[in-house]
Amino acid sequence: MTRGILDFLRGGAQAPSPRQRRKLFFERAPDHIYAVGDVHGYDDTLGRLEELIVADARGRAGTKWLVMLGDYVDRGPKSSAVLTRLTTQPLVGIRRICLSGNHEAVMLDFLGNPSTNHQWLRLGGQETLASYGLNRLPADREEQKKLLRSLIPVKHVAFLESLPSMLQVPGYCFVHAGLKKGVAPADQTDADLLWLRPLASDNAAAANGLVTVHGHTPVASVEIGAGRINVDTGIYMSGILSAVRLSRREPPDIIQSR
Repeated sequence: MTRGILDFLRGGAQAPSPRQRRKLFFERAPDHIYAVGDVHGYDDTLGRLEELIVADARGRAGTKWLVMLGDYVDRGPKSSAVLTRLTTQPLVGIRRICLSGNHEAVMLDFLGNPSTNHQWLRLGGQETLASYGLNRLPADREEQKKLLRSLIPVKHVAFLESLPSMLQVPGYCFVHAGLKKGVAPADQTDADLLWLRPLASDNAAAANGLVTVHGHTPVASVEIGAGRINVDTGIYMSGILSAVRLSRREPPDIIQSR
């Protein structure tokens, strides 16, 4: 158990958030990778998408990973259920790897430093608190912390705190938001990986020989370009949750659920 989570349990003032998140580098990619865009509390839709992915993977030989690109909480009605799914329900035959989004980072900051005017509450945090049964935040800070500790499972906090900010395999770099141009993957900051908005010019060519696969910036349909793939189809506006399958010997394919 990390210092941040102990602080959370004991009511300390220190936010349970790491200074710099881990980055994952793999020298070999699996045969198939499914990358899922921003979920934002839509657990039922995520469940249907996972069923479609498992069915698709069942008919394919080789190793399979599912990479979740972050933003599991906020805006939708079932953020708590999404975190429970990701922490307790593994997928048969598929390795699931979850990355952090900016909404997870802001939620962690709120848990360590709660207040009625915290920016997280304006970014969808109210809906997340409601999914834990907290519809009204008391004015007193100590009361806030006491309620949060009683309602939010430590397992959820530990999960949020442990999420890496990047995953790289040969040919692809998976992040929540994007990569800063001209900076090597190992030197990217969490601020950019979790918050950056990509430019149209980033589509032109792969940077460092890597196609960036990301969410964070909602688009009407999955964008597949030479330099990057955007999988965030804005579920809280469109009702559509999207994934892209990246296979060794096939072009990218899109899987979606409502």
